[in-house]
Amino acid sequence: MKTPLTSFAGLDLLTSAVIVLDAEGSILFANASAENLLDSSFKSLTNLKLTDLFLNGEELIEVFHQAVAHQFADKRQDLTLERAGREALHVHSIVTALDNPDTPVLIELRENVQQLKLDREERMLDQSKANKELIRNLAHEIKNPLGGIRGAAQLLELELPERHLRELREYTQVIIKEADRLQTLVDRLLAPHRLPHIVGDVNIHEVCERVRSLIVAEFPQGLTIKRDYDLSIPEFRGDKEQLIQTVLNIAHNAAQALHERIRQGDAVLTFKSRVVRQITLAKVRYRLALDLHIIDNGPGIPPEIRNRIFYPLVSGKEGGSGLGLTLAQTFVEQHLGVIECESRPGYTDFRILIPLP
Repeated sequence: MKTPLTSFAGLDLLTSAVIVLDAEGSILFANASAENLLDSSFKSLTNLKLTDLFLNGEELIEVFHQAVAHQFADKRQDLTLERAGREALHVHSIVTALDNPDTPVLIELRENVQQLKLDREERMLDQSKANKELIRNLAHEIKNPLGGIRGAAQLLELELPERHLRELREYTQVIIKEADRLQTLVDRLLAPHRLPHIVGDVNIHEVCERVRSLIVAEFPQGLTIKRDYDLSIPEFRGDKEQLIQTVLNIAHNAAQALHERIRQGDAVLTFKSRVVRQITLAKVRYRLALDLHIIDNGPGIPPEIRNRIFYPLVSGKEGGSGLGLTLAQTFVEQHLGVIECESRPGYTDFRILIPLP
């Protein structure tokens, strides 16, 4: 009799995760896709039982026992399988009863990508609402005393003695200018919560080129900016200045994260535009959408903040305000779109999706 490994070796060609079990629920075989999905090696998995894989696997285990008893040929269901210290898996499971007493059950797990996407977008929407409320409150708290500080500095300047006016006026002007700078920041914090106010036809490549020129001016050496544009993308209605600020915030963060590679001379920032069809954004189905990627080859986002990068005041760099990505997310949402991020060492990809006409 062939060993399970030899009998089921062909299953390694499948993109869905497949595990084969004996009548006791011990794992005899797991294909390469199962290793990837379960974040475990073949050797580790074959030392486990089905009961060891998931924290809430009762439903799957019950179906397994039914398969061992040959109560059905195969059974399909959607499951959310929780794992200790890792993200839950949203999968479509197919449990098949085999005509072999040594390998009576085969379980196939297909990751439910659409459910994952919907859950992620729902979390981002909830997070964005909390962000807006926090920013609004913070901005109002800063704005209230600013007028008093500026007014006091102006009054103080009027009371300065004539003979010392030139020397001392320098200090009052510092107070006034810094108050004005903070006022601009507060206005910037409050402005995103209003709807786009300069609406016109937007060419996304003009937006990218404007940002590119700003980045090149600040980082003239050691940084290569690549452009991979789909020039067939149509113009759409939107606020061009908001979108420039969105792309600039992301690209500038990327350029700053690339400082070590810039020093070495091999830093790369890529603007890539595509069109996607029949896509759901924030639970609404659209025929066409802009798919804009801002990709860098930097060190990646630190794991400890990777799930919180769109929160206000969360920054991966020293001295950062932690507002750039929060504002970018708000601007994209006001264009009925979503912003996503994938990051690992050597590769970070911010993806902006906006409906097209």
